[in-house]
This record gives sequence, C-alpha cells and structure tokens, in this order.
Amino acid sequence: MPPLPHPELPRLITYYQTHHTPSGAPISVLPLLQQPNIALTHVILAAIHINEDPTAITLNDHHPSHPRFATLWAELRILQASGVKVLGMLGGAAPGSFTRLDTDDEATFERYYGPVAELIRARALDGLDLDVEEPMSLGGVVRLIDRLRADFGAGFLITLAPVAAALLDARRNLSGFDYEALEVLRGREIAWYNAQFYCGWGDCSNPAMYEMLLAKGWPPEKIVVGLVTTPRNGAGWVPWNMLGTVLPLLVGRHPRFGGVMGWEYFNSLPGGEEKPWEWAQAMTALLRGRRTVADTKVEIDPDEGGKGDVVPVPQEFQYHSDGEREGE
Repeated sequence: MPPLPHPELPRLITYYQTHHTPSGAPISVLPLLQQPNIALTHVILAAIHINEDPTAITLNDHHPSHPRFATLWAELRILQASGVKVLGMLGGAAPGSFTRLDTDDEATFERYYGPVAELIRARALDGLDLDVEEPMSLGGVVRLIDRLRADFGAGFLITLAPVAAALLDARRNLSGFDYEALEVLRGREIAWYNAQFYCGWGDCSNPAMYEMLLAKGWPPEKIVVGLVTTPRNGAGWVPWNMLGTVLPLLVGRHPRFGGVMGWEYFNSLPGGEEKPWEWAQAMTALLRGRRTVADTKVEIDPDEGGKGDVVPVPQEFQYHSDGEREGE
C-alpha cells in the first residue's frame, strides 16, 4: 500500500524578504490569513546574514531587534498562532554566511553560529531554510544540520534551497556540495528542498523537469517547486495559463506532491503590489486541482467561505526590496 499523503501536502510557501515600502511603512502579511481561499502552510522570512562581526547579524540590512521590525514580528506570531509555520532563511545571494560557518575551528563556528541560534530562540522560529549560494563543504553543511537538530529538537524544520538543476547534476550547483550525497547522509533531518525552478536553473512551464527529479529517485514530498512570483523577481516566470495546466497535473499524478513556493510575497502576480496575496489564492486553487487561473484575474469559488474580515494593508504601494541586492 503506498504511503498516505502528508496532512500538509501539497505545501504552499511564500518567501517574505521585502518588508517595507520605500517610505518605511510595513508591508503586511496578515492578508494571507484574512483573505478568503488561501491555504498557506509556511512563510519563510528572508534574509538572515552572518557578518564579519558575529554580533552584527542582520535581517536584510538591519539587526533583527531593530524597531522597524516590530510589526513584522507581531504579525508573524499571529500567523504562527493560526497554524502557519514561520521559518527564517539564512544566506541567499549575498555571500559570507556559510563561508563563516564552514570552518575547521570549533571556536570560530560557535562564534558565528551562536547569534543564529539566539535569533531562532528569541523569535520562536519553526525552522531554518539554508539557502547556500556560495561554496560550502559537505562536512560543513552536515555539521550545521546536526547542530540545529541537537539544539532545537525533532520538530524543528530544516530545509534547503538548491537550484533545481543541482538535484539532477552536482556540477550545475551554487552550493559546492553534492545534494544527493547530503540526502544520503542527512535526508532524514531535511524536511524538504525549496528547489529554484527559475533563473536558468529550472523550468516549470511543463512537467518534464519535475518528473526527471522523481525518475532520479527524489521523493515527491521532498521537492517543493520554487517559482518567481512575477517577472520582476527574476528570469523564468511562468504565465498562469501554463501553471494552470502543469500544477494540477502534478498534483493529480503524485498524491505526495511536495508543493509550491514563491519568491517573493510583496509584488506577487496577479495582484501585484496592491494585492500580493492573490498569488496565494491562485496557487491554492491550482494545488487543489480545480481550475486554470487567468493571467489577470483570480476566480474564487462562491461556496468557499473566507477566514474573517479583510485586514487593511499599507496605502502606499511604491514598493522596493529591502534586500534587493541580497535576494534568493
């Protein structure tokens, strides 16, 4: 008898890196709870950086305790109380975090790892997403995973964010280590992989690449299809008419399909900067296999109730990325 689907499958995940408008007003994530027909499972808060001074850890460009993040932390606690898991993302395109952790000197590792662990505890994060986009040794990432598991227990979510091509060919890789070898060594500790199917490293305009991953032996529940949510966030954006064919097909074909993640929240189509939560509405529909979603409109089932009153969002919508030089 095949395994039963995981209760959270398929996952619906959004990265949250741009937290403020250019004027400094918070960009609210509460509509992901309050708008109807959204089955969000995880939010990944980006991007945590380890800097040369171990005490100068940053969330994008500011220390996580900076007053600018007061609304952010309050809203993320509300999401957690409502059943959405909140992870932090360590690393990304800005180099240095994993180079500093990938050391043979235990004292150096402790100095740089300690502030990350302190942040996880202070903000009660449900997990950590390791977005290794710089050379790191296999031994270094194994040590980091082992330490996170030892410090935070069996329920703590550890994920990685490889480019999709790296799961097929270790030579097409930004991380340095072989993900197949990592899965053999520590796959039991890794909840899933947020595979980047964009920027030339993958393609979700048809199901071929995902099926190639499964043919290679990757379990469907371990592979989350990563998409850019708008052409503004990177090359490889897939139009809704294509996704409306591909995603329901994958969901129907694979009962343990791992899900979809989007990079990133604040300007997601079809709603764009004014209604970024519509991406999650559209994805919820597709992951339920109900219908194709048009490029410019998200249709909602009239018999599906909402989750409460709509939460107001900031009135100014001239957004920029808080960490646009440091994105995934």
